[in-house]
Amino acid sequence: MIIIHAGLTVQKEKEAAFLAEVKALVEASRAESGNIQYDLMKDTEKESTFLMVEVWESQEAVQKHNTSEHFVAFGQKAQSFMAAPTDVKIYAGEQVKR
Repeated sequence: MIIIHAGLTVQKEKEAAFLAEVKALVEASRAESGNIQYDLMKDTEKESTFLMVEVWESQEAVQKHNTSEHFVAFGQKAQSFMAAPTDVKIYAGEQVKR
């Protein structure tokens, strides 16, 4: 399992447009083979800051997602909404043994 956290900081004046565009990305991504979770969360302390939480069955599923039509299309539009670079963190989904 692969877990991805993508931190997104959006220009405040473009937040509504961002949310309208990201809705299609979330819906299409949830329908993809290999997707377990795909949710956009809004930060409770920082304005116009979001976290995309993705959980995938495998690295292969992530690679297919990253080249999907809806992901590429959103990526081309996303830069116009952002106030900072996307902060992506990728985790292996296996529990760390103690």
